[in-house]
Amino acid sequence: MILAAALPMLLPLSASAQTGEGADVFQPIAKYIRTADAESLSAWFADNLEVTVLSSTSVASRNQAKQIVKSFFEAYAPRSFEVTSTASRGNTRHAIGTLRAGGEVFGVTILVSCKEKSYHIRQLKFEKAD
Repeated sequence: MILAAALPMLLPLSASAQTGEGADVFQPIAKYIRTADAESLSAWFADNLEVTVLSSTSVASRNQAKQIVKSFFEAYAPRSFEVTSTASRGNTRHAIGTLRAGGEVFGVTILVSCKEKSYHIRQLKFEKAD
């Protein structure tokens, strides 16, 4: 009974473990971007991933990527984020979205892959929209 009550509180900690063919992997990721929650978003990061902020691209560890994204959110506080398209191929899923933050509009690209029934972000891009 106590475990059942505590389970909803534990789910955000294991976000990257969510699986299922019908599950929309981008729903929680979009929520964390919309709310500038770099900590929860980083739970979805692969051990190493490509992060692009504006025109600066780097391959970063999960912790480094979290700091990069956190700094971006501090400079550009999100007002809204919407996933505008998604695609999948094999064990890889791709989403493109629009982020309104800090008075600017950004195109966001998210690439996730599934390994051992867990989705992890392999690539995350925040680029100013034209």
